[in-house]
Amino acid sequence: MSAIARSIDPISIAKRVYEAYVTKDRDAIEALIADDFHFTSPRDNRLDRATYFSRCWPNSHVTDEFTFVHLVPDGDHVFVTYDLRMKDGSAFRNTEILTVREGQLVEAQVFFGWMIPHEAPEGSGI
Repeated sequence: MSAIARSIDPISIAKRVYEAYVTKDRDAIEALIADDFHFTSPRDNRLDRATYFSRCWPNSHVTDEFTFVHLVPDGDHVFVTYDLRMKDGSAFRNTEILTVREGQLVEAQVFFGWMIPHEAPEGSGI
């Protein structure tokens, strides 16, 4: 696979997006996110690029480390499950569906998971 093909591989783009949060590299993430990007989560309904950067990017300052549990490609989509450790030591697991086109992230859909360790005792609910 050529260097150009690797640079637009959806898995590679996904990893670079998360790495930008860890390294606090705003320039890197700006280059990876398309002008027509949209972000949806349980708290955010199809935010545009500008709103994403004003609302979500500040979280990079409290982000410490992503550990990937699953990175599954499906055409232009990458299904990502990760454990995220924050600078205060707290951690949680989320799953996201990312859409990558022509080497840029055009959509992120976030599905919130749970805290690590889980808040409910094993075999029970809260």
